[in-house]
Amino acid sequence: MDYEMITINLTKDGGQQFSEEFQALNPMKQVPALKIDGITIGQSLAIIEYLEETRPTPRLLPQDPKKRAHVRMISHLLASGIQPLQNLSVLKQVGQENQLTWAQQAISSGFNALEQILQSTAGKYCVGDEVSMADLCLAPQVANADRFKVDLTPYPTISRINKSLLALEAFQVSHPCRQPDTPPELRA
Repeated sequence: MDYEMITINLTKDGGQQFSEEFQALNPMKQVPALKIDGITIGQSLAIIEYLEETRPTPRLLPQDPKKRAHVRMISHLLASGIQPLQNLSVLKQVGQENQLTWAQQAISSGFNALEQILQSTAGKYCVGDEVSMADLCLAPQVANADRFKVDLTPYPTISRINKSLLALEAFQVSHPCRQPDTPPELRA
């Protein structure tokens, strides 16, 4: 589908998400926000589910209710259980000297649980052999783990799935290090 991307730099100018213009789109002052079909949707999982319901190709939620539940469980573990704990707003609260340790602990704790869950759900990807919403949540969190220098050795399933995802063009071009507003020191 055609789209226009407007980047919101979370650190430039004190954080562009705090601008009046962006707050009108997303009062939580968080990215992403998607304007589509005459509505604005904040929160990644809500965006993904809306796209799944209105543009179901490619399918991101399996037909099978049990697999769909697993996809949602993994997605929420990543998007709600791990990712918010190492957002900029949280890291500012823990203080500069504690940020790396805090982020590493949050990611490792979540990855310990996820690695265990994936033992019963994974195929080539998080749930079976088709890319799902769970994989869309996994790839950016592994990128965060790399950014915060988390040792991925204890997570062979997570690492294997991420490697399979990064072989796909859609995951290569959407990787955080390849975004138009990525700072030069974080670019790939």
